[in-house]
Amino acid sequence: MKKLFYILMSSMLAFTMVACGNSNLSQDSQNNVTQQTDELQNDGENIVKNNPSTVKISTLNGNKETIEIEVPFNPQRVVTLDMASLDMLDKWGLGDRVVGMPKSSKIDYLSTYFDNDNIQNLGTLKEVDIEALVALEPDVIFIGGRMAEQYDNLSKIAPVVLIENDYSIGILESIKNNSATVASIFGKQEENSQLFSDFESRLETLKSVSAGKTAVVGLMTSSNLSTLGNNSRCSLIGNEAGFTNVADNVDSTHGNESSFELLVKLNPDYIFILDRDSAIGTDGAKLAQDLMDNELVHKTSAWENNQIIYLTPSVWYLAEGGITAMDLMISDLENGVLNK
Repeated sequence: MKKLFYILMSSMLAFTMVACGNSNLSQDSQNNVTQQTDELQNDGENIVKNNPSTVKISTLNGNKETIEIEVPFNPQRVVTLDMASLDMLDKWGLGDRVVGMPKSSKIDYLSTYFDNDNIQNLGTLKEVDIEALVALEPDVIFIGGRMAEQYDNLSKIAPVVLIENDYSIGILESIKNNSATVASIFGKQEENSQLFSDFESRLETLKSVSAGKTAVVGLMTSSNLSTLGNNSRCSLIGNEAGFTNVADNVDSTHGNESSFELLVKLNPDYIFILDRDSAIGTDGAKLAQDLMDNELVHKTSAWENNQIIYLTPSVWYLAEGGITAMDLMISDLENGVLNK
């Protein structure tokens, strides 16, 4: 953009020299040249202003502190070590910018990127191949909370943008804020701003049905059941979707260890289950549906009324915080609650 500005300024200078050096020009002609010169100057300044080389954004550092950093505007070589940011880039048609990503756990609706051999496999969502990452020479790196501890090291390679859900304000509001930050880097603010009214409307419809309904949100891993609260993963259910989470005394994003006996004791109207083993592809793991088919669970109202809902594993566990992920998460709830 700077080169284009310099070309325009050079043209402006050439017009000015002609005007000053040709005494035979009429006053009208000289005025016309001056006007064109001013227009060129304004155009040049507007091009640089509207298409800056860098942009300042607010993000989190490795200590989860809000900081301001400068990143390239509209970067061409992007590494995303977080599935929510990949989701956003895909939504805005910027997926061709991705040069590297983890490919250890596949997400169906983003399978194009996992199957693309031109996108370097950088390991897992927790462990990145630093040597391969450096070789890619990225303009910017997006990470999630799983990579927060590596923020400083990654920042030596390229500017790092940490995208993490803030459950204290709700997952939808958090996605709005995070996507606005990412959109500003690529000049996609207008496209992003139009995405959320539909989500809000659909959640209001769910709330009209969930009012007064109790629920337990469970995470199944290694054949064990944990309960999830309203300030952690899957909190969309107890917050924005309006169910009364009767096992909300949880202080971990992976939940509190629990039991099938607790489901009988609490006897919620609905049970929502997230199968972590399916999300991360654990070899030999039993499916959550098979584990839930037992004598204790059969005693619950949720089982008797066919109100046990299995959440799409990879979406809720790996991509929560993405825009398309939010659409699919709400659809899971709609299909289980509204479309029975």
